[in-house]
Amino acid sequence: MFARYSTTFCCSVLLLCTAVGTYGQSNTDSLKDKHTLKEATVNGEQMNNKDLKIKNFSPGQKLTSIDTVTLQQYRMQSIGNLLTQQVPVFVKSYGFNGLATLSFRGASAAQSQVLWNGVPIQNAALGIADVSTLPVMFMNKVDIIYGGSSALTGSGNVGGALLLGDEQFSYSGKPYQTLSLSGSAGSFGQLAIGGDMVAAWKKWNVSAKVLLQSANNNFGYTDENGHKVNSSNSRLNGSAAMLRVSHLVKKVGNINLAVWLQQYNREIPPALFERNSYKKQVDGSIKLMANWATTFANRNRWYARTSFIRDNIDYSDQALLLNSNAVTYQYFHEVGWERLSGKHGRLLLFTPLQISWLTGAQTTGTKQQNKIALAGAYDIKLLDNKLNAAVNVRVESVDSTGFTLGKAQRFLLPGVSASYKLTQWLSIRANVQRTYRLPTLNELYYYPGGNAALKPEYGWNEDAGYTAAFTYKHFKVYHDLSVFNRNIHDWIIWLGGAIWTPHNIAEVHSRGVETENRVEYTTGKWKLLLKVNTAYVISTTVSSYIYNDGSVGKQIPYAPRYNGQLNIGFTYKQLYFNYNHTYTGYRFTVADESVYLPPFQTGNVQLMYNTAIRRHQIQLTTQCNNIWNERYNVVFSRPMPSVNFLAGFRVGVL
Repeated sequence: MFARYSTTFCCSVLLLCTAVGTYGQSNTDSLKDKHTLKEATVNGEQMNNKDLKIKNFSPGQKLTSIDTVTLQQYRMQSIGNLLTQQVPVFVKSYGFNGLATLSFRGASAAQSQVLWNGVPIQNAALGIADVSTLPVMFMNKVDIIYGGSSALTGSGNVGGALLLGDEQFSYSGKPYQTLSLSGSAGSFGQLAIGGDMVAAWKKWNVSAKVLLQSANNNFGYTDENGHKVNSSNSRLNGSAAMLRVSHLVKKVGNINLAVWLQQYNREIPPALFERNSYKKQVDGSIKLMANWATTFANRNRWYARTSFIRDNIDYSDQALLLNSNAVTYQYFHEVGWERLSGKHGRLLLFTPLQISWLTGAQTTGTKQQNKIALAGAYDIKLLDNKLNAAVNVRVESVDSTGFTLGKAQRFLLPGVSASYKLTQWLSIRANVQRTYRLPTLNELYYYPGGNAALKPEYGWNEDAGYTAAFTYKHFKVYHDLSVFNRNIHDWIIWLGGAIWTPHNIAEVHSRGVETENRVEYTTGKWKLLLKVNTAYVISTTVSSYIYNDGSVGKQIPYAPRYNGQLNIGFTYKQLYFNYNHTYTGYRFTVADESVYLPPFQTGNVQLMYNTAIRRHQIQLTTQCNNIWNERYNVVFSRPMPSVNFLAGFRVGVL
């Protein structure tokens, strides 16, 4: 199976083994805070949960990080809920108990990447990640990068990427242990309980996390006939566990091993046009990862990461006597070398390999997709570090025929990125990247409906912006504005009636403006906070291969033109309060704009209190969502819940 790339793979392993015997690593101590539950952290540049390719080699791209306080508030919720309320990214949710996918800047869900410690975790067949199944509790770092960065993060990154990172470890030489228990309960039978443990001694660190969830999700809504009904066939049971082991080896580096297991049993409630539903779905996932990294020694650093992911989706509908099971596998391997060049330069070379394959009733036999690339980037700082510029390039070879050299397609993906600090408080940036996306295994081979004649998507991303940040007396002010433009050829979209089939659209043009605004006022023990995020996105069909296509000049389905969030709150001593307001504009549900969903807005209130009693640290949270009782659908005929509550706690022992 691996014959075609055996030479490249063996060279990568040899490169890794040679580097392991040459370079060492050093780490620093962890961060402690009296009133914040302790997290095991490591200072310095690590490859385990910071994507240094973005940090060091893409200075002109917009990057947003979710702060620690916000992560704590959403600890017992999903990444999907977090992004919906805090980031101007459209989360396409199929209901309180359904699939949730990301859309960056008018891009499709398959054009958005999700990376866990630098490893892509989208379903290998669907090309998407369900963010409703990703627990915030398992993540210590959540970053969002806007715009394409295919040269650095891989093909498929057209609209943007979600970067997730879990535990960081320290090697202080002093043994320590932390243990915490978390729980939450809320409306519609929501229950969750979780625990996490960290143990460290000498050169070893071990962490374990577990989360159990259940919900009835029997909220009320009004059906198409105006009758008030409660959602049925909507129960959820989920479990997730993660184990990480890290070992510091002298003159070798930091070696990390991770196992992440998940299973979600979900009933699928009826849509508004259905009287009953007997649909069920079981989503299972096994993620295995190993990575190794050194810090700089002799101006060089090496890293390697390897992962294996198995996803299965078991779907059934008793009304149709339908049962199907799709199992996908993904192997990912990457070796990289970074070198400091002179006083102001950095050079990065890396070789990623990704192999995906699918088995199941929806395909005839095993279907496979293979990608291998050679990539490099160079970053330099000039003019007293005011100017930071980077160039990057990737040559990627892809095929879907089982490693057949003559049928492979090759793509050159260059990019240029730069930022310039005009003053101490004002900086500007710009970014240009070429991108492409290979059709997914489902788009090519799903039966019935797959289209083996699909062409890959390709095009260019351009964006620019500025950031103004300054402090005046008791005020901290932050303002960021981005404008972007993207032209994608052979855009893939699913169309049809009884049987849906993917087709290529000749060209789609996306453009828009995004802003992030934040004002903090601090006096004594009080801190007042105001945040406003906005996004205006136009994503329209420019030309079509279909004669007299009514979609030309029209907005792409489920790409809202307007999206935004308001957060206003305060902290006083260990008390935190926040009011969140979200707005989502019109979503057209068909390509010719003849059917649409109206705009909606929701109000949400969060409250958190931290305290310490002897060696016990206690955190209490409560949240009320949709306090104005808005009746809305994010997706056609999939009702969302009315006002609902969630209360949680966390007790930690040091």
